[in-house]
Amino acid sequence: MDATLADRLMAAVAARRDELTDLAQALIRVPTLNPPGACYRDICALLDERLRAAGYATTLLRAEGAPADSDRHPRWNLIARAEGSGPGPCVHFNGHHDVVEVGHGWTVPPFAGVVAGNRLYGRGACDMKGGIAAAVIAAGAFRDLCPDFAGAVEISATADEESGGYGGVAWLAERGWFAPDRVQHVIIPEPLDKDRICLGHRGVWWAEIETQGRIAHGSMPFLGDSAVRHMGAVLAEMEATLLPLLEGRRTAMPVVPDGARRPTLNINSIHGGEPEQEEGYTGLPAPCVPDRCRIVIDRRFLIEEDLASVKAEVTALLERVKARRPSFSCEVRDLFEVHPVMAPPDAPVVTATARAVEQVLGRPPAFVASPGTYDQKHIDRIGRLKNCIAYGPGILTLAHQPDEWVGIDDMVQSAQVMALVLADLTGAMARTQD
Repeated sequence: MDATLADRLMAAVAARRDELTDLAQALIRVPTLNPPGACYRDICALLDERLRAAGYATTLLRAEGAPADSDRHPRWNLIARAEGSGPGPCVHFNGHHDVVEVGHGWTVPPFAGVVAGNRLYGRGACDMKGGIAAAVIAAGAFRDLCPDFAGAVEISATADEESGGYGGVAWLAERGWFAPDRVQHVIIPEPLDKDRICLGHRGVWWAEIETQGRIAHGSMPFLGDSAVRHMGAVLAEMEATLLPLLEGRRTAMPVVPDGARRPTLNINSIHGGEPEQEEGYTGLPAPCVPDRCRIVIDRRFLIEEDLASVKAEVTALLERVKARRPSFSCEVRDLFEVHPVMAPPDAPVVTATARAVEQVLGRPPAFVASPGTYDQKHIDRIGRLKNCIAYGPGILTLAHQPDEWVGIDDMVQSAQVMALVLADLTGAMARTQD
């Protein structure tokens, strides 16, 4: 990598430190809560104005027909593209603009964008408005220093990643925006730590299991059939057979933290009997044998596991319970499924980012995979684009926490990495060496 251009790019990003902080603050101050999907148009408009002024051609897209899209809370997305001086690859930075609920325990206002020392606080600071700001600044510094680059630079701000990405990247990918003949390299600036490159993620299967019984008076439960007791038997069988089975498996994927190198099963929720009472009701429930009980399971599976086999293990478990309980009856309903994805370690975007991390930080990066999913799943599965990674500022464990923050130094250094990656992948770095 040409030392002169690399040094100039890093210096150009460092000189934009205040601009980077200001942009991240402005993004945090737009409360894009999901659910319900608030202020999506506002944050897209903020970025649209800035990027158009910087010479990008911008497109605002509402994901009409996507889950949760409505006239009250439309699912807005922004794609901005800057063409170079000639043909070449398109490098795309994709960031989701939605944030999760605030929750309790904050000591600073969650949407004020408070700066204290080297930290910028706010809901979405880490996940992932700091990453979006870093990508914008990196691309700006690169285009200023290398105006005759070959190819194109794209930046997108997309909806609903926190609820599956179906009103954002999935909708866009279905319409060809991430087709390999249009986009060649994708970096998603998720907060995986500035010295780590995330190659992909585990798979997930969410399902609802409902056991069925027969209602009766609570004083005569022998006349009914308790769905809650049936569900208790299901949970006991999970503890006795399925969970120990999962403990014995381990993936070759570099999933972090170490506990996620194994497949996992979480019981997201459970409810049996009468519906929850309306707020303000203080009386006792009616005395009934519950005839329905439901759980939602969250099964995270490994790239070495097959989804059909994952589902078959749960089916077999339920059959074992039925064999011991003659009146047992249940239904399983699929809610959500995502296959594992992983970019090849020698993919161009991986090797270019690794070189840039070492140049900026003075040490080689770690290669990791995420325990949970993010929008790479849609770029890989729908867009059919394998050359995609997650790399960005922020500490993963701070995401969704009270007093969420991102380090300003981390944003600067991540932006420096992104600028060097742009110079590498577009050939600008190589041309300076000729």
